[in-house]
Amino acid sequence: MMAMMPTARVAYSLRRRLLAWLLIATAVIGMVALVDTWREAVKTADVVSDRVLVGSALAIAERVVVAEDGTLEVDIPYVALEMLTSAAQDRVFYRVDGPPGTFITGYQALPVITSTGPQPTAFEDAVFRGEPIRIAALQRSASTGINSVPFVVTIAETTIARRQLAQAILLRSAVRLAMMIVGAAVIVWVAVTISLRPLHRLGEAISERNPDDLHPIDQAVPREVESLVVTVNSFMMRLEGALDGLRHFTGNASHQLRTPLAVVRTQLALAMRAGSLDEARDAIRKGDEAVGHAERILAQLLTLARLDAAASGTQHALAAMDLTREAQQVVADHVPLAADAGIDLGFEGAGEAAVRAEPLLVGELLRNLIENSIAYAGRGSVVTVRTLRAEHGIRLEVEDDGPGIPPDRRAALLTRFARGERSGSGGSGLGLPIVEEIAGLYQARVTLGSGINDRGLKVTVLFPSVEQGPLTAQS
Repeated sequence: MMAMMPTARVAYSLRRRLLAWLLIATAVIGMVALVDTWREAVKTADVVSDRVLVGSALAIAERVVVAEDGTLEVDIPYVALEMLTSAAQDRVFYRVDGPPGTFITGYQALPVITSTGPQPTAFEDAVFRGEPIRIAALQRSASTGINSVPFVVTIAETTIARRQLAQAILLRSAVRLAMMIVGAAVIVWVAVTISLRPLHRLGEAISERNPDDLHPIDQAVPREVESLVVTVNSFMMRLEGALDGLRHFTGNASHQLRTPLAVVRTQLALAMRAGSLDEARDAIRKGDEAVGHAERILAQLLTLARLDAAASGTQHALAAMDLTREAQQVVADHVPLAADAGIDLGFEGAGEAAVRAEPLLVGELLRNLIENSIAYAGRGSVVTVRTLRAEHGIRLEVEDDGPGIPPDRRAALLTRFARGERSGSGGSGLGLPIVEEIAGLYQARVTLGSGINDRGLKVTVLFPSVEQGPLTAQS
């Protein structure tokens, strides 16, 4: 079956996306602003035109007088209608009414405002002769010397000029808004282009790198992108650690396995040329020992590779484990091996000893310490594993009464591939370094000292106790 290729994601332009959002947001806000501008324009046109209507009505009201017979007379001044003329050719209508039910002059069919309320002036929109009009009504009274006669001056005009004024205000506002949107779009386009230059430089700096160059990126970037650079740097550091671990593992395996494999080939050749069955069996036995030695080396190299990966990984919380129980189990597993080597292996514990660590790695630490003592202590030696409480934590001890290690060589044995003086025991020089690195994962401290009566070697690993607070481990 053919493997399905992952669907390629369509790349998008950040510049165009920002510009699109700006234009959409500005268009919505602009529409709201234009609606509000239209309302204000209509209101402004009404206020300006209504003042002219009131002025014309006042001019007519000034010419209303009381005749000798007590009726009202009015002489419509030309200026009263002239002030309403406009370039829009609006038509003007008027009427004057005396006491209720009395029509004096003007367009009698012109609608009137039935009640002006407490204010002397009232306005109303209406339709006259099929055209929309704006009406202004002004209440006044003419004095006879004894009493006053009320009258109402009603004046109206068509709304062509008002609509044109409102449309002109709206058009100018729309033009200004469109210019603002275009200007903002240009500014955003230029600003985003300039702002993206550090990202382009960052991409160029990464693309120009050698594939083996994994040092952290040191490039000036905007604050919003700093977290991305930090994440990339962290990934590159982890990748470099993984590649270093792989290189170390490959180099170490090549170096450490060369000798055992050469021994295997030599013993196989000797077995083929053996003159007797005993000689062939002896060669095969030695070859089997070399294979076992290579197997132990490979296992320790894999453990070191795992520790290197753990040291460069992320942290996670650790649960408490009983160090005494784990030590008892590992000691029990190694009793047969110790007996075959003529070594008395025992355990001394002081009850439960809780530490925060991973049982698998702590077991590996114990196995390396015990196997190291079995390999170097010699036949007839006594190896003792202890767990006990100390003032500053939990102490794990592995003590033997063998030949020991000179004080001036103890620190060197914690480095990889450093071997003791009895190199013929088949050690790989990785046991104590593995112990040191596992202990470091859990903030434990490894010290090398002398055993009882300054004989042998005592390796002490001091773990923080659970009461000292939760630890974190790399994974």
